[in-house]
Amino acid sequence: MKDRPTLAVVGATGAVGTVLLGILSQRADIWGEIRLIASPRSAGRKLAVRGEETEVLALSEEALHGVDIALFDVPDEIAARWVPIAAGQGAVVVDNSGVFRLHDDVPLVVPEVNPHAVRLRPRGIVANPHCTTLSMIVALGALHAEFGVRELVVSSYQAVSGAGRAGVETLRRQLSLVAGTELGTHPGDVRRAVGDDTGPFPEPVALNVVPWAGSLREDGWSSDEMKVRDESRKILGLPGLPIAVTCVRVPVVTTHSLTVHARFQDEVTVEHAREILATAPGVVLVDNPAAGEFPTPADAVGTDPTWVGRVRRALDDPTALELFVCGDNLRKGSALNSAQIAELVAAERV
Repeated sequence: MKDRPTLAVVGATGAVGTVLLGILSQRADIWGEIRLIASPRSAGRKLAVRGEETEVLALSEEALHGVDIALFDVPDEIAARWVPIAAGQGAVVVDNSGVFRLHDDVPLVVPEVNPHAVRLRPRGIVANPHCTTLSMIVALGALHAEFGVRELVVSSYQAVSGAGRAGVETLRRQLSLVAGTELGTHPGDVRRAVGDDTGPFPEPVALNVVPWAGSLREDGWSSDEMKVRDESRKILGLPGLPIAVTCVRVPVVTTHSLTVHARFQDEVTVEHAREILATAPGVVLVDNPAAGEFPTPADAVGTDPTWVGRVRRALDDPTALELFVCGDNLRKGSALNSAQIAELVAAERV
């Protein structure tokens, strides 16, 4: 057995892949070779990882040969084809797509919440949750471990980078059209200025909020809303947990935010909840509204933890808490969680 495992980053040139390479350079260096893989059109590019220029390889069976752990951040159709191939060649695959998350034989892992699940991977695949779920679940998992959650009502405020580079470019184009104007003061004026240039969004996102993220599912729910519901149930081990979700896109570049109404098994106190959150791994508590201190995307962007504030007990329910959470959707929401899972797998070799 090699002293240090070979790691492959598949999708190394994408938005999440770029963040992941930075994270790998910042964390403890436990890897042997780090192999960068992307689509054929990106082959030959050189990217910096651990302070060295590394050439990008085209995705192929040969490129995956000898890989111990592979981090996949590619579109669903690419993951569906290539993740089983990588696993079949002996790699443990950490997949960031939506293809395998809800499969019974694929664990869905958040290291701060259910690290034990990573060992139960009969197919050699470990799934990374959706970025919106990850922006909430670390804080919620800490409260669940103490109080036992029994119902959730969640609203998300999702950054445009959750829709990839196209989402960011769309917001920037639209902002250039409306900056310095009086657009946004009359019905439909932003929509007329933007025209058909809405990018991956159904409506303009500049000077606007769009109550939609994802694709249409049954009974009017969106795919992002279903992901938050189904993934939270699986991670917490509560398959029947009642969860209502509304996902909203906002004109923020990076960092998802959520309001969470959580009901627990018994009466809770804000003081105890704050104590738990203040000491929970991967959580930063910022909660002093009287001094104007609470988390915002501008605070959380570029950082690893989940930021939590506005912790208060529900007005008419002593078993429920209200809170506001923020998490960088490209770091903990995608890249960091993948890296943490990979580190758990690598630790099994010791």
